[in-house]
Amino acid sequence: MRKVVFIDVVHNVLRQRLEDKGFVCIDLTSTELKGVLQEVKSAFGIVIRSRFTLDETILSHASNLKFIARSGSGTENIDAAYCAKKGILLFSSPEGNRNAVAEQALGFLLSLLNNFHKAQLEISSGLWQRKENTGRELSSCTVGIIGCGNNGLCFAKKLVALGASVLVYDKYKTIEEQGVENVSLEAFYTRVNVLSFHVPETEETIGLGDYEFFSRFHEPLFVLNICRGKVINTKGLVRSMKEQRVVGAALDVLEYESKSFESFFESKLPEAFVYLKTNPNVILTPHVAGWTNESYFGLSNVLADKIIASFT
Repeated sequence: MRKVVFIDVVHNVLRQRLEDKGFVCIDLTSTELKGVLQEVKSAFGIVIRSRFTLDETILSHASNLKFIARSGSGTENIDAAYCAKKGILLFSSPEGNRNAVAEQALGFLLSLLNNFHKAQLEISSGLWQRKENTGRELSSCTVGIIGCGNNGLCFAKKLVALGASVLVYDKYKTIEEQGVENVSLEAFYTRVNVLSFHVPETEETIGLGDYEFFSRFHEPLFVLNICRGKVINTKGLVRSMKEQRVVGAALDVLEYESKSFESFFESKLPEAFVYLKTNPNVILTPHVAGWTNESYFGLSNVLADKIIASFT
């Protein structure tokens, strides 16, 4: 029996398609860790988002495990080294939500360039300031994209279509796309006035966007982060904003995030976060860039494609 345990809620298309191919799907989305450990002993596959960290302690119980399917783009909550050692395949689904992420990045940038958030706050407080909210057009921007996988490339294509100059830096690949220029990271410092992060969370990328990094840019920056919160050092970003090195920021993710981020607001908030949430030139959203009605389906459908192609 090829049993697949679902630890997190995902679109039902994944379960339907797997069952059509003879897999037996078990719903553990409301089961506590102790019960999950019991069920994974005989699991052929695991489907997860971010409810648990699948480290060796958990995975060592799963002697029959052949794959882990993570609904989303990153796999930092899965012990990839252990999986490689045991021959467990890892599937993720960045193709399923890349358009949603790219559209939010575009919305972020248009809002920053045209002062949408700032103007809304001013009007709500009784101010009607037209000259102070004069906008900029995308064609005046040189956008630097760090990391050009599924999400970064999708964003780049949208920007090119709208007339922006697009530079990409990716340490591990060269992008062949009309209108997109591959450059060194050093070239960003002299040419870029919009910076967008599209990298996974790794030892290399944690804290990449810190004060020293932002200080290297010759022009004031608009900064977007819709990948992983720990990629930007919040204190460094705030210091850069206070010194006008960064003139606007839009963040869908924050370094303070955890599995129970809601409780974050119940304690004393970090000074840097208070600055961000009260700054009219900052837009914050609760890690939703990849979540749309369409991507909810797409994430699961892509996983179904990959699992079925590998095991049927």
